[in-house]
Amino acid sequence: MARADARHANLSRSDPHTPSRPVRERPAAVPELDRLVHERLRLGILSALAMNDSLSFNDLKRLLKTTDGNLSVHARKLEEAQYVRCTKFFEGRVPRTEYQLTPAGRAALETYLDQMEQLIRATREG
Repeated sequence: MARADARHANLSRSDPHTPSRPVRERPAAVPELDRLVHERLRLGILSALAMNDSLSFNDLKRLLKTTDGNLSVHARKLEEAQYVRCTKFFEGRVPRTEYQLTPAGRAALETYLDQMEQLIRATREG
């Protein structure tokens, strides 16, 4: 029994070959990211629209290398959140769908980018 206690005592000691890390008083605050923006394809849609006045459905599909269904689902979520504006019209007989970033979408993207920069800085400093 004494041997088992000695083995457990050895397990609880820190390894002398492992460098010690400074102990923080409190854990660093991690920003709460907007899950709507954080998803890869939705972030791509918002970023592409932030750099362009508007983009067609086909432009976004080509830029983001995604399928019609996938783009449609994610664009709809952003539209429901009023982050993007969707305009459907006909060009001759061809239906077209255009997307634009709304002021709310631009603000959400800027907030998200600020939070990611804060997280990156904290990670590098940590």
